[in-house]
Amino acid sequence: MSRIEKRKKQDIKKRNRRKKTTSFFSVFIILLLIVSIFGAYIGYKLSKVNDNSIDISDVKGNKENGNYNGENNDSSIKKDKFVNVLLMGVDIGTPGVTKSKKRTDTIILLNYNKIIDKVNLISIPRDTYIKINGKPNKINAVHVYGGVPALVETVEKLFDINIDYYAKIDYAGFRELINAIGGVDMKINRNMYYDDATQNLHIHFRKGTVVHLDGKKAEEFVRWRKNNDNTGLANGDIGRISNQQLFINKVVDKIKSPEIIFKLPSLLNIIPKYVETNMNIDEIIKYGTKLAKINMENIDMMTLKGESGYLNGISYYFYDQSKNKNIFKMIHDDDYVIIDKKSLKIRVLNATNKRGLAKNFSNFINKEGYTNTFLGNAKSSDVTKMIFYGVDENVAKVVEREFNIHNVEINARKKGNYDIVIILGRDHDYVNN
Repeated sequence: MSRIEKRKKQDIKKRNRRKKTTSFFSVFIILLLIVSIFGAYIGYKLSKVNDNSIDISDVKGNKENGNYNGENNDSSIKKDKFVNVLLMGVDIGTPGVTKSKKRTDTIILLNYNKIIDKVNLISIPRDTYIKINGKPNKINAVHVYGGVPALVETVEKLFDINIDYYAKIDYAGFRELINAIGGVDMKINRNMYYDDATQNLHIHFRKGTVVHLDGKKAEEFVRWRKNNDNTGLANGDIGRISNQQLFINKVVDKIKSPEIIFKLPSLLNIIPKYVETNMNIDEIIKYGTKLAKINMENIDMMTLKGESGYLNGISYYFYDQSKNKNIFKMIHDDDYVIIDKKSLKIRVLNATNKRGLAKNFSNFINKEGYTNTFLGNAKSSDVTKMIFYGVDENVAKVVEREFNIHNVEINARKKGNYDIVIILGRDHDYVNN
């Protein structure tokens, strides 16, 4: 190849690089223009979103009933680590009665852990047993008797937390918001046939089909619990919450997709009209931006655990604190994460001459929920050690604390058949038990 041909080839490469660079900056400039234009628009639209909000500051941390004590709790410390938002979906009220008070059909605590940048969405069944004015009732009735402040106070007591913000929407707003994002596609896993003429509610979905849920169909999907022939969800409201969580996953995927930027004008017209919140514009943009950046694997959805039962002939969902230890740790301890303990494959090796040590330790961690364990022996060692392979660091911290083994090695990649290998040396406390 001659020098002239080489130069021509080099010139072509340079021009191509300049074209790519110019193209990149063109796209970048366009995006900046869109953001700057929408930034002003967002500010204008959302500035009115809390015009009708209710002040809940007098609810937090100063209850007359003594559940909260400013000297004993660490809410001021936790406030730097967590943000708690109570999400409420209210029903249509009593059909045919104008301005009737509305129950909360959906109650979700959004717990944002600022330390590990994680979101926990905890659904509270609407039939959860509580007392209102000393009498048995369901948590979905609290809003009827005392509005937003009463429900905030009830949930604060339930979780022993302070709620910073709330957001409330009714079904009309829900339908409009889903229409504004363009709806979502959902595979129907069971037949859903239910009609209620008094609420103008008609649900008709066939098992095995994929349905595009616009606002109206989305409302039908999240509200369904049983069919006209009384078949349906065996566990009632808990099953309905599972459907809601499936739907929320689809909505989050849609909102995090690039095409959502073209839906912003519609969304910003709807939000101030239908959403009631005590967040100001700065807080909405601040936390909205943070939440939008969080990966799906850092968003956990769960339901408050309990048992269904009857009291005086009325069905309730009885909350069981002993079954919710993980949820409480997760929303109070900034480095705690809920993990699927049964999925972790754990190799427990005895590196001492004490017979049965690996078996005893395996029994100990089995009681904590780590049941996928395998026993063996290792070369004699004075030092106990735990090795993680391809396990998230936040998960490793939880395991380290629960196993009380602090000589830890974390490998980013999976190696072999096990997620965790534990070598029990002569220094381990369990030797002396």
